[in-house]
Amino acid sequence: MMPVWYSTPMRITPYGAAQVVTGSCHLVEEGDYKLLLDCGAYQGSEDDRNQEPFGFDPATIDAVVISHAHNDHIGRLPILIRRGYKGKVHLSEPTAKFLPVILEDSLKLMSEEAERLERKGKKAPTPLWEEADLEELYRRLEPVPLYQDLAFGPLTARLHGAGHLPGSAFVQVNSKDKRLIFSGDLGHKGKEVLEAPTEATPADLVLCEGTYGDRSHKPFSETMAEFARILNDHLGRGGKVFIPSFALERTQEILFHLRELETQAKIPVVPVYVDSPMADKISEIYPQVKNYFSTEVQALYNQGIDPFRPEKFDHTHSVEDSKALNTLNGPLVIIAGNGMLSGGRILHHLALGLPGEDNAVIIASYQPRGGLGQLLIEGNESVKIFGDVVPVRAKTYTLGGFSGHAGQDELLSWLSGESKIALVHGEPDKLQALSRALSGQGKTAWMAEWGKAIEV
Repeated sequence: MMPVWYSTPMRITPYGAAQVVTGSCHLVEEGDYKLLLDCGAYQGSEDDRNQEPFGFDPATIDAVVISHAHNDHIGRLPILIRRGYKGKVHLSEPTAKFLPVILEDSLKLMSEEAERLERKGKKAPTPLWEEADLEELYRRLEPVPLYQDLAFGPLTARLHGAGHLPGSAFVQVNSKDKRLIFSGDLGHKGKEVLEAPTEATPADLVLCEGTYGDRSHKPFSETMAEFARILNDHLGRGGKVFIPSFALERTQEILFHLRELETQAKIPVVPVYVDSPMADKISEIYPQVKNYFSTEVQALYNQGIDPFRPEKFDHTHSVEDSKALNTLNGPLVIIAGNGMLSGGRILHHLALGLPGEDNAVIIASYQPRGGLGQLLIEGNESVKIFGDVVPVRAKTYTLGGFSGHAGQDELLSWLSGESKIALVHGEPDKLQALSRALSGQGKTAWMAEWGKAIEV
């Protein structure tokens, strides 16, 4: 079906991730047609915003396109449906496979929190969404291929590889005479597991993420050398190495490099445990989407080798299994959620492991301001976990090169052919730094604001 063109200008309005890192949600309008790009949950200190109105009527949205499967890009989809959205949700094949794992975990956490409050005699809040909303969402999923034009009323859209997750995409939206690009989350192109992001074509407007807009990552080879040095140092002393990690992508990437370093005899072979049932479910999906990985990873799969399995690998299945890890002596590696240290099983391991001077904590994920991760990075001599003061004798390391987001230099390179850029998905100081760098190149760049429309 041919698109129907309107004479009114295309515009985009951020209704999430505006001067914050989470809650990605952006409304594209052309005439009366409304296309929503992402519908993510707010996380961390912003999570109470999930209860607020969207800023638009969900019943008026014609279609939804999703960039990738992280919760801050999909987490409010069940709320969107609960509040009246009737259409399809268009997303890549891997995103469609990962989405149920992420959202079912969110539903489980909401249910557990409600039960915890009720046990304490407190009234649990009305759930934002329920299992019926999730089941309805599943019926609306419409997997689509990358690099193929899709018709949405007066618009066409195409998903391009973003190199952030398997199947992650940035979205190009065309009207009759205008082109918009929404970056989604752009990957760090120096890494080995995924292909680098596709180059952006010149557009009239780019809505671009700026998570690491204030700094560039060190070369990935240096990150790997430091990773090996830390592991050799602490494992060689019989210590335990704790790695807080996101269940989707970061855990698997760390496993990939542990296996690679073992194969190259650059680190000792020790027990490696993943203490995250969600990460285990994600890992089971990986072979099903192997065509979305780098040629190196695909080649290993084709040789019958699991690229994400170190020699002495195991994972937990239950709370009892998780607790049993704390009775083991080192040397060993424990990878556990959550990556931002705001909850999850990693906290139990750190509560017991931080006092050990032979142990190490490797921060390989984004850490919110004021959180436990930041306190460890700053070298606090003690921290509070579950209300108890825990002495910190273990050493904390930051390996920013593991980031799944492009650094400032990569963002500037990706935006080199663009002239008008609105910045989202970042803390204000990060976005301001990126804006200054872009302005220094003669481009028009600014921080987008929640609810403020931008004409393309």
